[in-house]
Amino acid sequence: MNWKSTILAALAAGLLTGFAAQAQAQSGGTLNIRVNADIRDTEGLNRDANTDTILHHIFETLVGFRDDLTIGPVLAESWETSEDGKTYTFKLREGATFHNGDPVLSSDVKWNWDRRVAAGEAWFCNPFFDGSQGLKVEAVEAPDDRTVVFKINEPNALFLAQLANIQCNGWIASPKNVGADGKWIADSAIGSGSFKLKEWQKGQYLTLERYADYKPLKEKMDGLTGDRTAYVDEVKFLVIPDTAASETALFAGQIDVLPNLEPQRAEEAKGRGIKVLSIPGLAFTPLLIQTKDPLLSNVKMRQAIAHAIDFKQIAAVRTNGTSEFNPSGVAQASAFFDEDFLKWPQYDIEAAKKLLAEAGYKGETIKIQTNTRYQGMYENSVLVQAMLAAAGINAELEVLDWAAQLDNYLAGKFQMQSFGYSARIDPSQAYGILIGDKEKAPTRQWENDQAYELYLQSTKTTDFETRKGLFKQIHALMAQDVPILGLYYEAVTDAVGPNIEGYNVWPGEKTRAWGVKKK
Repeated sequence: MNWKSTILAALAAGLLTGFAAQAQAQSGGTLNIRVNADIRDTEGLNRDANTDTILHHIFETLVGFRDDLTIGPVLAESWETSEDGKTYTFKLREGATFHNGDPVLSSDVKWNWDRRVAAGEAWFCNPFFDGSQGLKVEAVEAPDDRTVVFKINEPNALFLAQLANIQCNGWIASPKNVGADGKWIADSAIGSGSFKLKEWQKGQYLTLERYADYKPLKEKMDGLTGDRTAYVDEVKFLVIPDTAASETALFAGQIDVLPNLEPQRAEEAKGRGIKVLSIPGLAFTPLLIQTKDPLLSNVKMRQAIAHAIDFKQIAAVRTNGTSEFNPSGVAQASAFFDEDFLKWPQYDIEAAKKLLAEAGYKGETIKIQTNTRYQGMYENSVLVQAMLAAAGINAELEVLDWAAQLDNYLAGKFQMQSFGYSARIDPSQAYGILIGDKEKAPTRQWENDQAYELYLQSTKTTDFETRKGLFKQIHALMAQDVPILGLYYEAVTDAVGPNIEGYNVWPGEKTRAWGVKKK
């Protein structure tokens, strides 16, 4: 409800006092949100989940994901597709400006696109658009100030979804973020979002302030799309690494929003007057296996590990029953999901021991990299270590700082890793980050030409049943190769203080500070 309709409703009821209280709750104040680690930079290339979350408040993509995971408008208020499916024409939102007052022009969209492409491997989403995975953006044109035209090589079911891809950070930034040397100015963050950067005390907090000249879309707030009006004066993302400390801060009223509340703590939080919001999610929690490792390159060794783990028990214990075991790239929250995606090597200690013997395993140590920054990753690694030991597999935990573990993931330097992928909206996006050539992209977990071809086919058709069948074929191959050990998809469970209104969770997981009011 906007302020005009609120005034009319209050006058009609004669509740002027009540209106004053409601008006107070609609704007102003500082919204305090916990993050467990600082962002990595403001350019969006060196990224992680926290970096994505915060920068999407400052910058805007052309399109984004709605709550129902369809595509909606953000910086582009509308778009049209040519009959052959190869040309997309976007119309920019009327009145959109950067935080320095400059209007957002179509030439800025083209400049950003060209800059991302020129970054090469530094922009990990380049393979999604350079033709190496089928889709190729052949040209970006700016025929007038508010019109942007993308031309692609062939019709593609994922083009808009990849433009909206949260992890790609394909947003539109002001060219004035870049100096005369062509390099991004350190800590610069001039975007067009409803919040702008105010202060960044590295390792402590990052404060955004409301951008007063933000011109929203007419569509209502929906996922990352629609009206993204900021109601609070500021939003402060407080870096609190320790989970217990963040819960204490929430209960003491020092923070207003605690994303990813530990499921076991939900009832206590409710008893303390905290609102607990939960919905099935799309964030994939696996254990990674380095298939280039001399020991783990043996498929029988990987199959033995899979048989040694009681995946259902881990999911039940770790998530307090809020999520169920799922080893596939298709989440239970996806429309494509059915029971076929749960087929996986069964928990069977004897089968594991038999495969270990066939693989010639002689008690070699397997190191599982993990961290204590993400409690779930650490607890999963402890549970897996114990289960592997019961099957005669010598596993050791290598507890690292999260930044060091992430760097190892990016370089492929591990035997096994307890890990987590932030939400990918479409199954093709999930499989697209798993399947590929490790030599070209060390973050790819699975090298299988047949699976890769099936993945490419899934991006080229929009037919639902055809795509579902392709995903099932991919999963069947994955169950044979065991290149990764999927555990479950995290439910999105956030805890919110009693004086906060308008805050909601959504399957896309990302915290959203716009649309939120504080009493």
